Amino acid sequence: MTTITTQANQTKKRSRAVELFIGVTRTASGKIGVVLLLIHLVLALGAPIIAPHDPIFVPDSSEGLKFAGPSAEYPLGNDNIGRDVLSRTIFGGRVSLMVTVLGTLIAIGWSSIAGMFLGIVGGRVDEVVMRIIDAIQSIPMLLFLLLIISVVGTEIWILIYTLGFFFGISPLRIFRNATLDFVAKDFILAARARGESLMTILRYELLPNILDIVLVEGAMRWSWMLLAFSSLSFLGFGVAPPTPDWGLMISDSRGVMSIAPWWTFSPVVALSSLIIGINLTADALAKASGLDRAQNAPS
Repeated sequence: MTTITTQANQTKKRSRAVELFIGVTRTASGKIGVVLLLIHLVLALGAPIIAPHDPIFVPDSSEGLKFAGPSAEYPLGNDNIGRDVLSRTIFGGRVSLMVTVLGTLIAIGWSSIAGMFLGIVGGRVDEVVMRIIDAIQSIPMLLFLLLIISVVGTEIWILIYTLGFFFGISPLRIFRNATLDFVAKDFILAARARGESLMTILRYELLPNILDIVLVEGAMRWSWMLLAFSSLSFLGFGVAPPTPDWGLMISDSRGVMSIAPWWTFSPVVALSSLIIGINLTADALAKASGLDRAQNAPS
């Protein structure tokens, strides 16, 4: 009986994910968002092939290429030491996507498990953890991120885990509240009566029923995490030079916008288009799920 129920829930989860994807692509905004995401994904994965030059290579004739404008060889010009801006922009997307995608998966992964656990266990454990969450959320996230990163370092894996932890705090509350709507339902009571373990109930009974919320929250947190990561890089707490990164490129070029606007314009357009793509997709996903994004402001 348990095996049949498990298989049925897995099929339900897969079919619901397919329905949501179809629902996203039915709207014009959803189609635009998906296309923008695919473009950035292709550029990031194919960067070594697509980029015309090595993003960190300084040409021998770099003296004459410093702040050089767009040309046939360098379509988006060169930076302050002669590196190709186009290549650095393309490779910058790889870093941003890798850090934020992994960070988002970590954030949504641990917060969904913890939220469902607290929702179904309740009692003093739930009360204590939620008060701790309240205390953490009372501190501005950016200050918390800067404090942690300045102490432990700015290696990429540290950035991923730090962002993954802090961006999982707000959705934890959302997943907990969503779980509370189901804990008294007959199918949860039946699962408990059958003697199913807590993890089995969380995975096969609760998760399929809050999957819509998990997916929408994941898309939203990805967008906000991308902004946070770029802000950290802009402030000098992100990836270290000469690694190509959009936030770092904007920071390095902000003082010479009058003489080399292409250097700033390129990463700004890349970052903006990716965020727009994520937001359009998230909006379409929320509509397809019957959820209201306006109720979930970043915190």
